[in-house]
Amino acid sequence: MSPENPLAAANHGPDGLSDAEAAATLARVGPNTLFVEPRRTLWRLTCEILREPMFLLLLVAGSIYLLLGDVREALLLLGFVLVIVLMTVLQERRTERVLETLRDLASPRAVVRRGGVQKTVAASELVPGDIVLIGEGDRVPADGELLVANELSLDESLLSGESVPVRKLAGLAGTSRAGGPGGDDTPFAYAGSQVVQGQGVMRVCATGLETELGKIGKMLGTIEQPISPLQQETRRFVRVLAIYGLVLSLVVLVLYGITRGEWLAGLLAGITLAMGLLPQEFPVILTVFMALGARRLAHDRVLTRRLNAIETLGQTSVLCVDKTGTLTHNRMAVRQLYVDGRTLVVDDALSTLDEPYHELLEYLILASEIDPIDPMERAFHRFGHSYLAGTEHLRPDWALTQEYELTPQLQAMSHGWIAPDRDYYPVASKGAPEAVFDLCHLPEAQCVQLLREVETLAEQGLRVLAVAKARHDGVEWPERQHDFDFEFLGLVGLADPVRTEVPEAIAQCREAGVRLVMITGDYPVTAQAVARQAGIDDALVVSGDMMEQLDDAALRGVVQQAEVFARVRPHQKLRLVEALKANGEVVAMTGDGVNDAPALRAAHIGIAMGRRGTQVAREAAALILLDDNFTAIVAAMRQGRRIYDNLVKAVTYVIAVHVPLIGLTVVPLLLGWPLLLAPAHVVFLELVIDPVGSIVFENEAAHPRVMRRPPRVVGEPLFSPRRLARSLWQGGVLFVGVLALYAAAMRLGSATDAARSMAFQTLVMGNLGLVFRNRHPGALRQEQNRALWWVVGLTLAMLLLVTQLAPLAALFHFGAVTPWQYLYCLFAAGVIYLLAGVVRQAKDPLGS
Repeated sequence: MSPENPLAAANHGPDGLSDAEAAATLARVGPNTLFVEPRRTLWRLTCEILREPMFLLLLVAGSIYLLLGDVREALLLLGFVLVIVLMTVLQERRTERVLETLRDLASPRAVVRRGGVQKTVAASELVPGDIVLIGEGDRVPADGELLVANELSLDESLLSGESVPVRKLAGLAGTSRAGGPGGDDTPFAYAGSQVVQGQGVMRVCATGLETELGKIGKMLGTIEQPISPLQQETRRFVRVLAIYGLVLSLVVLVLYGITRGEWLAGLLAGITLAMGLLPQEFPVILTVFMALGARRLAHDRVLTRRLNAIETLGQTSVLCVDKTGTLTHNRMAVRQLYVDGRTLVVDDALSTLDEPYHELLEYLILASEIDPIDPMERAFHRFGHSYLAGTEHLRPDWALTQEYELTPQLQAMSHGWIAPDRDYYPVASKGAPEAVFDLCHLPEAQCVQLLREVETLAEQGLRVLAVAKARHDGVEWPERQHDFDFEFLGLVGLADPVRTEVPEAIAQCREAGVRLVMITGDYPVTAQAVARQAGIDDALVVSGDMMEQLDDAALRGVVQQAEVFARVRPHQKLRLVEALKANGEVVAMTGDGVNDAPALRAAHIGIAMGRRGTQVAREAAALILLDDNFTAIVAAMRQGRRIYDNLVKAVTYVIAVHVPLIGLTVVPLLLGWPLLLAPAHVVFLELVIDPVGSIVFENEAAHPRVMRRPPRVVGEPLFSPRRLARSLWQGGVLFVGVLALYAAAMRLGSATDAARSMAFQTLVMGNLGLVFRNRHPGALRQEQNRALWWVVGLTLAMLLLVTQLAPLAALFHFGAVTPWQYLYCLFAAGVIYLLAGVVRQAKDPLGS
């Protein structure tokens, strides 16, 4: 086994390409991607928009006006088409830019050496000739020849179909790639394969479509993502309304033609009704909310890999978290040493280390990696170089020659060394206390006494390891660690303090009705101590061994009570997730390792660690914590609830404002009155509805009690009967109020155009009133929503223009309105606002 660390090897190996060479090669061969989704051009986007039913109806209406000889009306509708197309294109481009930014953040990364400097770049920027470092948990980013292979095994099943990982060896530069993926002891790594063990350094030979994966995977670009439950529900709702709209529009056309004998005018009335019924805003609102919501989560250092995870955040009822690095800082430090019955507490006051502890620390370092990545081993090196400097116990002249890796069966690792000043090979071992006691074949009485010491240290929240030494006098190294005659040296306790912000964040979760379940591979007493500090219920601690004794039914009962699981093996995390799901919980799960991927994928929301997480874990997750910080999860749940609350407000508002559009088109026709609304009026209102639905409500701040209520019920529909009833009430009040004003104005002798102007102004002001009615109570006293005031200001300015500017007023068939009539309009809008609040929004389970 090669002891060489590939990170160190790379530092002494090829310098790799220079940045200029890499850029030139990238320009020549293209990005290292299998499929690049073509960006929609401005022309393509415009054509897609013009094919929407709303715009087709506008074009038909304009054509009818031309047939009727009304060129001004036709030009007005054409102008509206241009304005709405421009607004839609700008909104689509904004959404696309947000999604492109998120895709860039979520793209795989690679550690590369360029110009002698090690750096992390996007995998898409790799080019042939790059020197790339790969390690356990990584996905190989390109095809390449291995320069260094340290106990390297790859899973190439994606390419070869072999279910067993294959062993890799370093090869000679320029070796042919004949043979392809599969088989042991080959010197090549292939894009798409997964590193399941060890580390390596490779020189890239092929990228993109030239890789083995690229040759067989060109069809990947045609795979479509499944639509989310919210998207399915929205599409069903839009489809139903579209059918009703078509039927009612035909009824209006026939009724108008029969009663008034004007079939073209009847067709215009039908088109007006269809435009009022078509809820084309819903898909736009859903897309904008999810895209901008993902961007807001990115500001909280949470990367969204799958947008439908945002829907589920508000439903999360159980949050399963790792202890190390999530609840704690993941900055291990040596805090206590135990040798021959003596315990040394390490604190800032410790200036020197007594001689009895020197050998323990020496072999602790020898049992660690030379250039460690593990935070515990880094802590050992830091501590040793601080307190063993100037002694003979630091061994820079010793060379590592043999390694025994930690395995699930034996939780200990050993290193064999070549020592110039010894006539034998020193062997250092460290690991779980039980494993090291077993290696040392300690008497039962001594094991019992030492386990008491381990428990004493663990009760203080310390991570405890045992250290042993041995010697090897032969030439051939034994296959097993048990073949050495180990001597026990002592114990070391490390602390990883709980983050200061964690207890408050956990308290917020409890207040929000979210259970916290801590899962760790550490000892039960250590887990219990950390849980107590963090504010997690530690009354019942379940170990991995206890889980093995439980069948699935019994485990489902246990997970309802226990919140701390210790000494849990990676495969047991999947059982915990499945048990919680079987109990009807919505589970969010954090993980960082290769073996966490099944549990992350099985959870409703898999959350991977961005810093210490493996690429495989990140690929399996829906969310990635860029800072590995627990409080970011709580912030994400808060954002998820805010996004859904605002989506409900937007949907309630959009449905409500379509009700008067339908009623004010149909009722005047049935009563034989002059028509109140024409296509131009509906388009004007759409200019208000679209930005309000997709921008104003999206910018609303979270409700003050958003994290003080239970999670959303699983399966709760967006278009629930309660919300539909509230929308219909609000829309009905607006419809009746405007219709009553219109009827009263005509009855009191106002000209038809003046009555239409009064009714339309009341309709627009009532529309704006519904915006405020659907905000949560007290919103005006809280954070300012600038988008709201911009939309209100622009709407009122546009209303003044079309009612006061004579040429525009003539196009809309508006007549002059007296100051007293303006007061009537304001009074009517105020009454509508008050009556619309009779069905209190606060009664909604969302509390928004």
